[in-house]
Amino acid sequence: MSTPVRFAIAASLLLAALPGQAEEAKSPADAELEARITAMARMASATGPQYSPDGQWIAFHTNISGVSQVWLLPADGGYPRAVSAGPDAASGVRWSPDGRLAYAVSPGGGYNARLLLTSTKGTNTIAMDDDGEANTFLGDFADDGRYHFRSNVRNPSTTDAWIWDPKTGKATMAFEIDGFGGIADLQGEHALEWELVTRGNLNAYRRNLTTGERILLTPHEGNAELFGQFGPDTSTVYLGNNLGRDKMVFSRLDISADGKASAPVTLAERDDAQLEDFLLADDASFALLVWNVAGRNEIERISLPDGKRSPLPAAPAELVYGADLAPDDKHAVLSLAGSTTPADLWQLDLASGEYTRLTWSPHPGVDLDTLVKPELRTYKSFDGLELSGWLYLPKDFKAPGPVVLSFHGGPEGQEVPAFRSDYQALLASGIAVFAPNIRGSSGFGKAFMALDNQAGRFDANKDIQATADWLVREAIGAKDRLGIMGGSYGGYATMVGVTEFPDTFAAAVNLFGMVNFETFFAQSEPWMAAISTNEYGDPKTQPQLLRDLSPINKLDRVTTPLLVMHGANDTNVPVVEAEQIVEVLGKRGVEVEYVLFPDEGHGWRKEPNRVRSTLEMTRFLREHLAKGSKD
Repeated sequence: MSTPVRFAIAASLLLAALPGQAEEAKSPADAELEARITAMARMASATGPQYSPDGQWIAFHTNISGVSQVWLLPADGGYPRAVSAGPDAASGVRWSPDGRLAYAVSPGGGYNARLLLTSTKGTNTIAMDDDGEANTFLGDFADDGRYHFRSNVRNPSTTDAWIWDPKTGKATMAFEIDGFGGIADLQGEHALEWELVTRGNLNAYRRNLTTGERILLTPHEGNAELFGQFGPDTSTVYLGNNLGRDKMVFSRLDISADGKASAPVTLAERDDAQLEDFLLADDASFALLVWNVAGRNEIERISLPDGKRSPLPAAPAELVYGADLAPDDKHAVLSLAGSTTPADLWQLDLASGEYTRLTWSPHPGVDLDTLVKPELRTYKSFDGLELSGWLYLPKDFKAPGPVVLSFHGGPEGQEVPAFRSDYQALLASGIAVFAPNIRGSSGFGKAFMALDNQAGRFDANKDIQATADWLVREAIGAKDRLGIMGGSYGGYATMVGVTEFPDTFAAAVNLFGMVNFETFFAQSEPWMAAISTNEYGDPKTQPQLLRDLSPINKLDRVTTPLLVMHGANDTNVPVVEAEQIVEVLGKRGVEVEYVLFPDEGHGWRKEPNRVRSTLEMTRFLREHLAKGSKD
């Protein structure tokens, strides 16, 4: 018997019941589980902290109201208050030198951001830039009050550097970029410019804004990632980079009076980790380094210029989501999070090493002590390559049992032990989760990250089956009770799983994933398409490769029940990617459910949609993995 396509459009009101159970009387256990899942999806967080110029206040983002907004908190602790409000998420808050706050709002969740500048009371708000449908990307302030950002208003395939000047109250193009790039730092007449050669390969320049002259700071062969900022003046640049090496390190380079840049000198490196971020004191007397250790973060202090390193006490959670140094350089504020800890703000006393909690994001209805922490596991893929992933096991899990493989986006992303309401919802339902970092993931060196480029993606796709085989071989997952899910590129991996390995998975959930590289390149943002050819293939010269990599051409193999969820305003992965799947599988009589969120872009920013997505996903996977049969 064929199964019709089930369509659902996300409403502004929360569901009163789990989808599929609306007309059935729920047992007390089901009702309790539903309430718990809903509560986890509603949990708030606090991220993106930054000290005010006088050090008295901390600006940050929290979604306590249901959608991320700008809030203020006294630096010495106290009751927070909201600065911004509205139906759309605010992001990227930054303090101007005169004590105002800049942030972005993207209507509908796309890239058409409005850059706003407001008082600490949220009044006298002005637009620094609003180019309608143009893609605008956040930046930061220089010490003199200028604000730099990026926009593709001139050419949809590129992003140029723009500067808003407080003296005129207007934004003007600072310089054109032949590709994807912008300004990383701005001091006087010099800009630290970065340019993307292609995904995973960048260059840095020092540009004179008056003459247009620029100096290449990072000549290299092969791929290189980097980020950085000027030192106390523009003759020094501090860099996080993997130039000429596999893992990210902390370096410094100097620029002579005649405009010649020295080779970067490595100041800090680790064999067991790579640099993820650094915070530089205003006088460049020291820096805080944030290391990525197989997905967890560790922090240390390095004295400059002597390079003396001092590890700091372990943070109260596994991950650092953002940090800032106080103007007096005696404290740092950090957004810390973990697998059982939603992101909150903590202040670190750099002299004593003591952490003081500043925010308590609410989690009514959720006992954090009942949440599950994962275990890092390693295993071998089909060709002997070592892979790793995070294994979440429900309490009282009877192995082998139902396990969902969850694939991260990117594909250059990294699975880390972060709080995930969807994972915890599955765990509360008795379903285990294994979240792997297959080849192509970041955090393990650039050689590993490049293994999935273009034709290498065939091997990355084989990692999916190898991961499922390992779970069964280790008697963790029952062979007929494996699910697969993922968002963005993880959605692509999900569709690969059900097309290339149609007998492996009993259920699948595709969240805003790619399925057809031909339509992705044609309808995604032009700049996104331009930078993605090295990653996936060039549609002009490698059309057959892209066809072979596209699950759309193999949907005739699909027998796995599928849930598809997508945002109508998604510009990274256009909604046509979801529509193609639903149409083709619906005609074939394969069970497919479709949830379209009309007020979202690439991912869910609004609380009702987060709740709806978590409920739909959990209900769907429970239905199909409970008994463990595709028959």
